[in-house]
Amino acid sequence: MEATERRRAAAEKVRAAEDAVERLKAGLAGLGVTLPSLRVDPVSCAGNEPTPLVDLGRCNIDTALRLCEALAEKGSGHDG
Repeated sequence: MEATERRRAAAEKVRAAEDAVERLKAGLAGLGVTLPSLRVDPVSCAGNEPTPLVDLGRCNIDTALRLCEALAEKGSGHDG
């Protein structure tokens, strides 16, 4: 694979990770949950062949409990 193709593939991976972050933010917001540190991990995007990771980050206990409630509601079929 030549350098241009590698750069293009790397950029596509990063874009896919950014899209996943935006989709997670939107989905969680629809459940009333905001993860303030949700982002693409910049270190995982470094180098010639990045393997982007989605960093869910940290949240306070209230946010964690709200996320638990939302997941339980979704799992029980009582999501709206």
